[in-house]
Amino acid sequence: MIEPTKIQTIYQEGVPAFVVIPFVDFAREHPAEAEHIRARAPRIPGGDAVPHEVVGLHVKEGMTYLRAWREYLGLTQAEVARKTGITQAALSQMESGEGKLRKATRQKLASAMGINLEQLEP
Repeated sequence: MIEPTKIQTIYQEGVPAFVVIPFVDFAREHPAEAEHIRARAPRIPGGDAVPHEVVGLHVKEGMTYLRAWREYLGLTQAEVARKTGITQAALSQMESGEGKLRKATRQKLASAMGINLEQLEP
């Protein structure tokens, strides 16, 4: 049973036309159909452009660009740390923004996430 608070009804001319439910509920009720729906990979724009979602995390949530990018890309601290060759604890400290990172470190972090240096610190 789907909780009524999770359902969104869309009306057309005052008549219910569509109902939007959380994907997990849809997948539970329709597993075969849900299997055909794939999660979209986050889009990494070319050049030095930064996605609106990353800027939003930086501005609204106060995250460093490093953390905002990592979360946008769906990566864990452990994954980025392993790819960069540092500890997860060190990455956590870097994401807090406590200290200034060397350019070589910023470049390694950007490469580990598949972005360029200019996108990491616009």
